[in-house]
Amino acid sequence: MKKNNLIACLLFLSLFAILPSNAASNGEDFKAFLKRFTSSAAFQYSRIKFPLKTDIILSTGDGENEKHFPFTKKEWPLLDDETFVEERNEVEGEGVYVSKFTVNETNHVEFEAGYEESELDLRVTFDLIDGKWFLTDCYTGWFNFNVLASEFNQTVREIQAENKEFIKLHP
Repeated sequence: MKKNNLIACLLFLSLFAILPSNAASNGEDFKAFLKRFTSSAAFQYSRIKFPLKTDIILSTGDGENEKHFPFTKKEWPLLDDETFVEERNEVEGEGVYVSKFTVNETNHVEFEAGYEESELDLRVTFDLIDGKWFLTDCYTGWFNFNVLASEFNQTVREIQAENKEFIKLHP
């Protein structure tokens, strides 16, 4: 009887010893994902959860009101590998521009870029979902309070034109 209890206990403990390593190996490597994400438009589009969590919010120009637009594939500016370079640069007359990963957890990664003590130009959020990385939210300087709601369609056309160039280089 004691031998059976010992065997059951050892099996139970070995199960707990195995679980954490299996859980860690069930997700794809973020760096490998990001390399592929920034080098293939088709892959990038496939790994974005549209519409994004946060709407695009633009001013109506009257100083008081704003208009919300869902952030869909149509508005998405494709991101290349240079987007995610971590650096700190002093730009003469403008300040210090910083780009870095601000959150780097097992299942959640965030990247931010912008001038210190100023609004962000970019915040990108990635989440590990069922073992695969997905972009789930984004704030981009393409859409900010310098762009009025009335200029939204023109801004989208500019993004789509840049995306065509990206797709030629990185299908």
